[in-house]
Amino acid sequence: MSSENIQDNKTAARQRSNIYGLLAAVYRQEVTTDLLQQIKDPRFMGVFSDLGSEKMGLFFQKPDKELLEELAVEYARLFLGPGKHVSPHESVHHLRDDGEGGSLWGKSTVEVKKLIESTGLDYKDAYKGMPDHISVEFEFMQQVILREEKAWEEADNKTASDCRQLGKKFIEEHLARWIPTFCDKVIGEAELPFYREMAALTIKFIEFEKETIDK
Repeated sequence: MSSENIQDNKTAARQRSNIYGLLAAVYRQEVTTDLLQQIKDPRFMGVFSDLGSEKMGLFFQKPDKELLEELAVEYARLFLGPGKHVSPHESVHHLRDDGEGGSLWGKSTVEVKKLIESTGLDYKDAYKGMPDHISVEFEFMQQVILREEKAWEEADNKTASDCRQLGKKFIEEHLARWIPTFCDKVIGEAELPFYREMAALTIKFIEFEKETIDK
């Protein structure tokens, strides 16, 4: 493989890992001050503009304190409850070929936990959530792709290829099978443009990943 192709692969891996990392942060907890500044970066806001989202730009013209308060309330209402909410866990939305699905701690949860642990990655000691939370799955993809990037840097084509195949497997068997359904529900329930547009962006990204992972 030419040095130019290796550099292209490294660049693509870094860009993909950054996106997964940002999405993990968005769905992990309510928006923090640091995350808000990342999202308000002109490069990221340009993505929403490209998607035709004018409301997002207007929404972010509000003072940061007001934004953080509104987003915290929206996050809790959408993803935490205690009333009706959109559970951010794969097992709730992934209706498997064997007919199992629709409840917490299903077969999908166990599969995700085993797969993550089989790679040598582990859950942070302070983490008390479920293994198939959307932020955990996105963070897993981020780490796999960072490993791929490091392998390209070290001219370790086999490890890079193995990482890419692992990512492909996880996208096809997990992310692509439930993220669109989850995001459609978020779009339907969101009151603020932020989570509605983030969900739409997430769908587009996962679709792009599924279509281009072999390339």
